[in-house]
Amino acid sequence: MIFRKTSNETDGKLLEIECYNPRSDMLEPIHIHPFQESSNEVLSGKLHFWIDGKIKAIGTGERIVIPAGVPHRFWNEDPEEAHHIARFSPALNIAGFFDTLFALARDGKLNKDGKPNFLHACLIILSHKDEIRLAKPPWVIQYFTYLLLAPIARLLGYRKSYP
Repeated sequence: MIFRKTSNETDGKLLEIECYNPRSDMLEPIHIHPFQESSNEVLSGKLHFWIDGKIKAIGTGERIVIPAGVPHRFWNEDPEEAHHIARFSPALNIAGFFDTLFALARDGKLNKDGKPNFLHACLIILSHKDEIRLAKPPWVIQYFTYLLLAPIARLLGYRKSYP
């Protein structure tokens, strides 16, 4: 990920990221951005999207827009690396979420599926609840579970951000 336009540069209106995704069998969790529209524009290669139960593939020169609150995930199942521009509007602090995940990955603190352990995830998701949430279970259940487990996570030394 290369941050091309940040929240600071756009008065909070936009985060624009240049991304490179190699082929992978690993799927991110189905999630929502509760208050952000997200979009992807493919510069080369192909991306596959699961959006609210429907699968759509987009290739070079195509763009997809996902409204706030719509469950989705994306992946690259083709041999060619996908090069694309991802945009989030408004920016909020989704960059902080990505910074944290990449710092954890760099330090070997993610599991084989690319996720932090559940207690650590509780703190991270609470910290970024306005930017990203799992699609299931319902948010109220997630929220109270995370609130209950957050003190234990802090006692074990986990932090909500990790750059």
